[in-house]
Amino acid sequence: MKFTAYERTQQGTGASRRLRNVAKVPGIVYGAGQPQMIELDHSALFFALKKEAFHSSILEMELAGKTEKVLLRDFQMHAYKPMVLHIDFQRVDETTRLRKKVPLHFSGEETSPAVKTDKCLVGHVANELEIECLAAALPEFVSIDLSGLVKGTSLHASDLKLPEGIKAVKHGTQNPVIVSVTTPRLETEEAAPAEAVVAAPEKGKGAKPRKEEKQQKGRGG
Repeated sequence: MKFTAYERTQQGTGASRRLRNVAKVPGIVYGAGQPQMIELDHSALFFALKKEAFHSSILEMELAGKTEKVLLRDFQMHAYKPMVLHIDFQRVDETTRLRKKVPLHFSGEETSPAVKTDKCLVGHVANELEIECLAAALPEFVSIDLSGLVKGTSLHASDLKLPEGIKAVKHGTQNPVIVSVTTPRLETEEAAPAEAVVAAPEKGKGAKPRKEEKQQKGRGG
């Protein structure tokens, strides 16, 4: 993806506030040289941030007539307004080795034995994965084939088959669950209770006379 940035000369809280007042976003580009203060158009940046590729792929930044390859590293949003407050990029080249979280795209679960045969429920516990690779090999996303899932199993980070040159970042001995497979509970409902039969009171001994009957007896007496 390509985007345009502009050189920024003024720094400080006041300067950043003035930029935001004219729909600009202050930012910085660092790595492989001196840090460069930049500013971007807020509207274009706001919509770019909604695209998955903008977060997880190498970007081409046009700045001062030159094009640099950069990677989005961080951005800050307003607490309750749809407003980008600041953004950070890192310069990269093909030899840069980096760590980055990338989205996971799942497919094939509906044809897996776990779902098709055993009617299990598949839960996506994680939707992204931190990977390590050269910048040139950074994927926009990682595809995970779930067609081999079976009942009673789960898919961990160590089970993922990643493209060549890409490996999952391990934090100590952790091996987080990526996809879980659970068997649904089958609950049998009891038969509906028999309808209660309400018997009408019988006339005779112990039965209270109706109001109309009382009035007739009073007239006849």
